[in-house]
Amino acid sequence: MSFAPVVPMGGYAGWAFLTRTLDAQKGAFLKDGAIQRDEAYFREKIATIRTAEDLVSDRRLLNVALTAFGLEGDINNKAFLRKILEDGTLKPDGLGNRLADKRYLEFSKAFGFGDYPVPNTVLSDFPQKILARYEARRFEAAVGEQNDDMRLALNARRELAEIAGRSMSADARWFTALGSPPLRQVIQTALGLPKSFSQVDIDKQLVILKDRAESALGTTDLKDMADPAQTEKLVRLFLVRSQMQSDLSGATGGSTALALLQQSQAARSRLSLYL
Repeated sequence: MSFAPVVPMGGYAGWAFLTRTLDAQKGAFLKDGAIQRDEAYFREKIATIRTAEDLVSDRRLLNVALTAFGLEGDINNKAFLRKILEDGTLKPDGLGNRLADKRYLEFSKAFGFGDYPVPNTVLSDFPQKILARYEARRFEAAVGEQNDDMRLALNARRELAEIAGRSMSADARWFTALGSPPLRQVIQTALGLPKSFSQVDIDKQLVILKDRAESALGTTDLKDMADPAQTEKLVRLFLVRSQMQSDLSGATGGSTALALLQQSQAARSRLSLYL
């Protein structure tokens, strides 16, 4: 029987338990036979893949590749994926560059089919780089089956570190974060911004985000937010505010105005403990 991650409770208390037991839980999860077989197949076959068509034609390899970038839902969109891979990342009009979701661009960049005469699949360290991402995403998805907020929090911690490690301007880091739907959700929620915020002009979003980040975290640079202490504060804000939203949306139609007010006050009291 495969191991299912244990998340005994929601909110920040659940996050504290998960992070405390993370290494042991992830290790047990990755011992799953199906995961190990898929990884062995990927290591054995990926160096033989020289074109985008080769990759999308091998469903088993493609599933591992897509999962590594959180794109496994596109497994049946072969023509779309082939176009992204073949266009590469160097042409401004390439499909990956034109999509708001920059996970596709990272996917294309990692494989290099459209950017180089010889793709990255032949490099000796390529399988392990992709499989490290695959393992992280697989575990996060399994955690998400227990509690989706925990999945988003794990993803945010990983992605913030990845973005901080790239050579780019401070604004480019923000735009990269906004191009990742899961990370955007964590940041927006943590900073008290509504779902409709994504409809605001992108330059205006940047101004607002920097202002909110300065107030809540004491920095306008997303690179600083990758510091473990800052990331923990961001995650804490996200989990508490997400729980507040869940509490309010869970109110039934028969609830009285007084009950709603009491619930809101209780949620604010919980939040004040962490600010």
